[in-house]
Amino acid sequence: MVSPLPSSSLSSSPLPSSSLSSSVLELAPVVPVVVVDDVADAVPLARALAAGGLPAIEVTLRTPVALDAIRAIADGVPEAVVGAGTVISPEQVAQSVAAGARFLVSPGWTDVLLDAMKASGVPFLPGVSTTSEVVALLERGVSDMKFFPAQAAGGTAYLKSLAGPLPQARFCPTGGIGPAVAPEYLALPNVLCVGGSWMLPADAIATRDWARVETLAREAAGLGRTLG
Repeated sequence: MVSPLPSSSLSSSPLPSSSLSSSVLELAPVVPVVVVDDVADAVPLARALAAGGLPAIEVTLRTPVALDAIRAIADGVPEAVVGAGTVISPEQVAQSVAAGARFLVSPGWTDVLLDAMKASGVPFLPGVSTTSEVVALLERGVSDMKFFPAQAAGGTAYLKSLAGPLPQARFCPTGGIGPAVAPEYLALPNVLCVGGSWMLPADAIATRDWARVETLAREAAGLGRTLG
């Protein structure tokens, strides 16, 4: 893993997509994957994650308030780098960027979706789960990808097997990853970070226990340091 970059290193000016996605993925070893049901929770939740050392926050487009949550975090938590996850259409690409998303994550990709993400001007991580998908993205000039669903699609053994023939491909594995297996992923040479939600337990969100979220985020942020 490379050294974390400060959020100030993320410029809004256009850069090659590979450089942009790397700058986001290198902020911390873990990208929290967030589902926001109540927009009032968005800002305190993001502040807790950022304070714990996880500034890159993926808000998934799985709830009706997701875009409002992205907008609230973008406006109210300057120390966070908020992005949109579960992006599956060009319309969602445009809506997410308009709401203030500074990166995009998709569970998979098509040519139409990839073209829209490339044209958006913000970093993006298209999802893959097969070798053919990885090769196709490399053919399109994309080297940083989301590996999803990580555990179900083969886990660390699968990614390790890709490192030899496809060393230029780099991944953010997401899906079924918790604190027990995250270090195994982070030890791989082709993994920049992992995505997960374990630092956001349902009971802590329900009771708005942001101090607990911050503590769990700090523990997650420390995972990368334990590998050095």
